[in-house]
Amino acid sequence: MSRVQLALRVADLEGSVAFYRSLFGVEPAKRRPGYANFAIAEPPLKLVLIEGGDGEPTVMDHLGVEVGSTDEVRAATTRLSDLGLFTQVEEDTTCCYALQDKVWVHGPGAEPWEVYTVKADAPDATSVHPAGASPEASCECGTPAGATAPCCG
Repeated sequence: MSRVQLALRVADLEGSVAFYRSLFGVEPAKRRPGYANFAIAEPPLKLVLIEGGDGEPTVMDHLGVEVGSTDEVRAATTRLSDLGLFTQVEEDTTCCYALQDKVWVHGPGAEPWEVYTVKADAPDATSVHPAGASPEASCECGTPAGATAPCCG
């Protein structure tokens, strides 16, 4: 199983959850403080909502492809590296309230993309940063602190 992931930073998390619940006709698969995700079967989509600052517009936080296994992440890493793309691998990282293995690349507009697999649920979200985190802040999600590409959130 694989599906596209869209992570949005939203000002009104509860309003966004209500809207996407209505739009896709499903309940969130996971709810945590400042975070919700929907595992949508049709169309195959993992929609992630990350709470941002009050009154800020909704923005794309990062994009991804969820795959079924670490072997698929490794295969994606090899394929992307062989194409000459800079890859950043993260193994056993806690992101979005889940233990994950992943690889990051950035598109031509510096948009962060991850190919990842969820290995287990996690009680904390170490790499879901508050909106407006400074560039010096630690970023465990695709782009090292101080790098020119945006942190994924």
